[in-house]
Amino acid sequence: MSAQVLVAEDDPKQAELVRRYLERENHRVVVVHDGRAAIDEARRRTPDLVVLDVMMPKVDGLDVCRVLRAESDVPILLLTARTTEDDVLLGLDLGADDYVTKPYSPRQLVARIRALLRRVRRMRESGEQPLRVGELVVDPQRHEVTMGGVLLDCTPAEFRMLAVLAAEPGRAFTRAQLLSQAFGTDRYITERTVDVHVMNLRRKLEPDPRRPTYLLTVYGIGYKLRDADGPAA
Repeated sequence: MSAQVLVAEDDPKQAELVRRYLERENHRVVVVHDGRAAIDEARRRTPDLVVLDVMMPKVDGLDVCRVLRAESDVPILLLTARTTEDDVLLGLDLGADDYVTKPYSPRQLVARIRALLRRVRRMRESGEQPLRVGELVVDPQRHEVTMGGVLLDCTPAEFRMLAVLAAEPGRAFTRAQLLSQAFGTDRYITERTVDVHVMNLRRKLEPDPRRPTYLLTVYGIGYKLRDADGPAA
């Protein structure tokens, strides 16, 4: 599963170590050492995945993540020394797909990259038909979400979660089930991540996100997508 990977890491020694490990996996690797260069190279090369250090000169990694996510759905894996849950959730909220905390082993990083590429490739190569729930359409082949014919700007993580919910409208999913089905069991994040993605999806799906009628909370359990024929709650 060879891919083009852009590594943005301001520590030259660490960046070179990551490069060597990724090239052993037959990936094509481009390394940059600041956020401005990361944006420029991502625009020029359209990589299959970006490994992005949060603490970088010129442009902060989180700002890079925000820019890249606004322009494409390229998978983004953050490298961060900020280990608090709020810091991690901020990165995921901006559109990152996964994260690894420093210090990390290169083998762990490569394994996480492998898993992320596998999930994204499986989703993009899926032959599934579009999922339709009322005016909502989730199209796995086009990797697009529309509501009433209007294209919604969803991150890859939001797309995967919405696809799980749309596949079984009316079913109540626990947070653990959503994490497992949308992201696999290889993630090292808490179930609070689901709440962040739900909050962001409601901003995009609901006329009034504070009073959701589509993406509903099932108290004591988790969340569900209202069946098109069901009550609006």
